[in-house]
Amino acid sequence: MKHTESRRRYDFKAIEEKWQERWETFGLFQAPDVPRPDAKFYMLVMFAYPSGDIHMGHFRNYIIGDAVARQQMMLGKDVLHPFGWDAFGLPAERAAIQRGIHPREWTQGNIEVSRKTLKRAGISFDWSREVNSCLPDYYKWTQWMFLRLFEKGLAFRKRGFVNWCPEDKTVLANEQVKEGRCERCETVIEKRDQVQWYFRITDYADRLLEGLDRLPGWPDNLKTMQREWIGRSQGVEVDFIVEETGEKLPIFTTRPDTIYGVTFMALSPEAEIVDRLNLESPYREQVSEYRKKAFARSEIERTAGGDKDGVFTGKYAVNPFNNERIPLWVADYVLGGYGTGAVMAVPGHDSRDFAFARKYGLPIRIVIHPDAATALDPDDMDDAFTALGVMVRSGPFDGKIGEDGIEAVCSWAEEKGLGRRRVNYKLKDWLISRQRYWGAPIPIIHCPKCGPVAVPDADLPVLLPDVENFMPAGRSPLEDVPEFMDVSCPACGVAARRDADTMDTFVCSSWYFLRYCDAHNMDAPYDTAKADAWMPIDLYIGGITHATGHLLYFRFFTKFLHDIDRLACDEPDLRMFNHGMVLDAKGEVMSKSKGNVVSPTDLMDERGVDVARLAMFFTAPSEKEVLWSEEGTTGVEKFVMNKFLPLIRSLRGARPDLTRTFVPEDLTPEERAAYVRLNQTVKKAGESFAALHFNTAIAAVMELVRDYEPSKIENDVLNDQIILKTVQLLAPLAPHLAEEMWEQAGFTESVFKSAWPVHDTRAVVGDRIAVPIQVNGKLRDTVEVASSASQVEIEEAALASPRVRQHTDNREIVKKIYIPGRLLNIVVKG
Repeated sequence: MKHTESRRRYDFKAIEEKWQERWETFGLFQAPDVPRPDAKFYMLVMFAYPSGDIHMGHFRNYIIGDAVARQQMMLGKDVLHPFGWDAFGLPAERAAIQRGIHPREWTQGNIEVSRKTLKRAGISFDWSREVNSCLPDYYKWTQWMFLRLFEKGLAFRKRGFVNWCPEDKTVLANEQVKEGRCERCETVIEKRDQVQWYFRITDYADRLLEGLDRLPGWPDNLKTMQREWIGRSQGVEVDFIVEETGEKLPIFTTRPDTIYGVTFMALSPEAEIVDRLNLESPYREQVSEYRKKAFARSEIERTAGGDKDGVFTGKYAVNPFNNERIPLWVADYVLGGYGTGAVMAVPGHDSRDFAFARKYGLPIRIVIHPDAATALDPDDMDDAFTALGVMVRSGPFDGKIGEDGIEAVCSWAEEKGLGRRRVNYKLKDWLISRQRYWGAPIPIIHCPKCGPVAVPDADLPVLLPDVENFMPAGRSPLEDVPEFMDVSCPACGVAARRDADTMDTFVCSSWYFLRYCDAHNMDAPYDTAKADAWMPIDLYIGGITHATGHLLYFRFFTKFLHDIDRLACDEPDLRMFNHGMVLDAKGEVMSKSKGNVVSPTDLMDERGVDVARLAMFFTAPSEKEVLWSEEGTTGVEKFVMNKFLPLIRSLRGARPDLTRTFVPEDLTPEERAAYVRLNQTVKKAGESFAALHFNTAIAAVMELVRDYEPSKIENDVLNDQIILKTVQLLAPLAPHLAEEMWEQAGFTESVFKSAWPVHDTRAVVGDRIAVPIQVNGKLRDTVEVASSASQVEIEEAALASPRVRQHTDNREIVKKIYIPGRLLNIVVKG
């Protein structure tokens, strides 16, 4: 009953409405077009898929960014903290289809609902810069980006085997396939042979790798994920020769020292060379049937451990190093995206090749021994020998060891014209076309005479037409809209057709952070001078799930725009922070697609925005997962009602200079202790904010408030400093309460216009400290010294202690080990 009554005295709804209205009236969060030199802070959170209202996972993400933005305001920075909507693409379209609503109607409705919730949460977004990727004033410039890539040969069309999601009825990029399944609907992916649009991100592979070394503000695990995804490897490409046709079959290998051990070739089912082998019956039928089965298997199934299978083609290639005939097999453990889709199989020195050779009775030849004294026999081996060693049965290279052998083979291949050194990548070009309605139309016209022709810039945007039938059917619904499809070629004027596909939504999100710098520019995607003034992003907050998708793509776009003189920087952000996910009661990540989301709206309506924010902050460090439960709000609410809000009643109206420091001798012992605690809290809070560990900042403030006893503090200025700095420290976390208390203290300007507290460095450890004294590792006494005391002074105080002297007199002191401020250990003998 008492708790309910105390909550009634705190009219959080009135306070929240009051301050949100004032923030908007005074434009508190509106960033200048160009920030002051050396005073900018670009705070960015990933914009949202509007496939429903925001849930507690979004709430956590956005309040983390909000706390940073508000503190940076108090640190005197010009802060750009924008928001917008990743409104095109599968997430919004799938949700709309499930509800039988047009994607445009569903998307715009969700944006209205979500924007209202975010404003209700008091997030300090600069709404004057809001962007929406499904509106023509935005996707005009997405199309402009495509055309610039097309001009440079970085947007291109080709036929190949692609990832096909049978549920979503569209192709997917490699980055959108997780363990052989669609990352959205988890349907097993199929392989299809189709013509698609790609961005040549592989041209930037080395720069994307090198750039990671210049990102100290990125988490190491994220950088490792990108390095492994790009997968740079150095080796040699050797030209094997198809026996019947004489066609060169380039084979990339990082182990050229094993080339004399090749006993068969393994071709990917997707490899184009398979179609050019002129297979004869019955091999033709067997290979055709095998490929169909292989295409139905996921990549994870094909590359996982266990039994390997394949089929012989009846054809051979020639190893140019020894002129041996090498049988060509099709094996699905070889993926089409690796090199030419063909690998030299060396069963003596590769485990997968070893298992395959044993299964089909193929020769296993040993060409590497561990050392000169050890000879391997394949009949006695259970697995391949994969380490470096001494080359044997390798012609002129016998006796070469390890890296020397690899180098010798590479040099000989180049000298004889049999191959060339090269670098290979796991990274493949980014497939960006989608056979779906809800996306930015690809600005290309297909002319029977000219081929693919760019839509002129003056004709942008290519508007997405309103259609009644937007259901996916394995091909773009736009193909059935003649008024959209049928056009004249811009180059020659003959009848032509538009490209019917739309762009992947990740294209929209690869440059949105730049549009925020100049959100309403009608003549360009953004003004370069404005973007250069704000970029790079100082802190970017989002999920680790985007490590090898969006976070790779937006780095690629940034480097490309830098190359065409549209951007000064070539990396988009200085610091990347991956927030922890919010889990439901079953321990599963909250997701709209899983239907297990919890809205923050009810909690905010019941207990207020600031209590909801503090509870989420207090639950765990920002990078850790949170098992969300509303039970955690109770303790925070009690702190707010019983400790924090009542503080203002103890204010004595001193209106102190908050930068003033105190001399210990001017304070009573109780005041001195309170002053030390205050400065320790300010220091701890500052460190916690820097690490985004808001839970420890709240804990430090709670301890400060718990120990605060106004009756023991005679100095009015110190008393009011404690109260006002407490309000300031919690202001970024509980902004409405802080503004209300700041106003009650007599200030007419926002608390976010005040300066973030700075601790007195002389006071953070107190004016006196107690140092434990050990002798030979055993505690003998504790001495009190000045906090500024040197090691010599502490040693003198220790040796003056009767308790210590009992164990040191008449003994040889061997050494003294001092841990500053914590411990002195005196080592004696005798």
